[in-house]
Amino acid sequence: MPTHACCDLNWRMKEVLLSSMLSAYYVAFVPVWFVKSTQYYDKQWSCELFLLVSISTSVILMQHLLPARYCDLLHKAAAHLGCWQKVDPSLCSNVLQHQWTDECLWPQGVLVKHSKNVYKAVGHSNVAVPSDVSHFRFHFFFSKPLRILNILLLLEGAIILYQLYSLVVSEKWHQTISLALILFSNYYAFFKLLRDRLVLGKAYSYSAAREADLKLN
Repeated sequence: MPTHACCDLNWRMKEVLLSSMLSAYYVAFVPVWFVKSTQYYDKQWSCELFLLVSISTSVILMQHLLPARYCDLLHKAAAHLGCWQKVDPSLCSNVLQHQWTDECLWPQGVLVKHSKNVYKAVGHSNVAVPSDVSHFRFHFFFSKPLRILNILLLLEGAIILYQLYSLVVSEKWHQTISLALILFSNYYAFFKLLRDRLVLGKAYSYSAAREADLKLN
C-alpha cells in the first residue's frame, strides 16, 4: 500500500472496534455487577442490547473516523494500488508472462508470475503484491468510492428496521426506553449517511461523466 496519510486506516478500524465493544460492555454487562442475588437478570436482553449498542456505535464511529475526504483519499490510493486476479496457468500457457517485481508499475491485462502462481492485472495501474490478501481487501472496499458508504447505509437501515420490530413486540418498559433511545441516535446517523450518499453520488457521477466527455474529445 502506498505510504501516505491513509496508512492509519488499521488504527482507525481498531479504534472503532475497541470503542464500540467497550461502550456496549458498559451498557449491557456492567450493570449486572450491581444486580442483587434476589433479582431476576434477563441474559437474552443483555446480549441483544450488547449487539445493538456495538453495531450502532460502530456505524457512528466509522462515520466520524472515515469522513468523505478521507474515503476519497483511500479511493485514490486503491486506484493506484490496483488488484490482481489469479488465473489458471494452463489457460494462458501461450501468453507472455512476466516475473512480478515491486519496482514496476503494471498495466491492466498483463500476466505475471508470483509465488508459483499466475496473476492477471485488473486495475488500470497495479503495484499491489499479487498474493497479499490485505492489498486485495483494501482494493475491494475502496476501489469504488461509495462502497463503504453503501455498506454503512444498508447496515444502519437493517438495524433500524430490527429495532422498530423489537419496539413493536416489546412488552417491558425498560426495553422500550432503551430501544427508543438507541433508535433516535440511529435515525440521526442514518440521516447523515443518506445525505452524504446523495451528495457524493451526484458529485462522483458528474466527475465520471466529465472524464468520459474529455476522453471522447
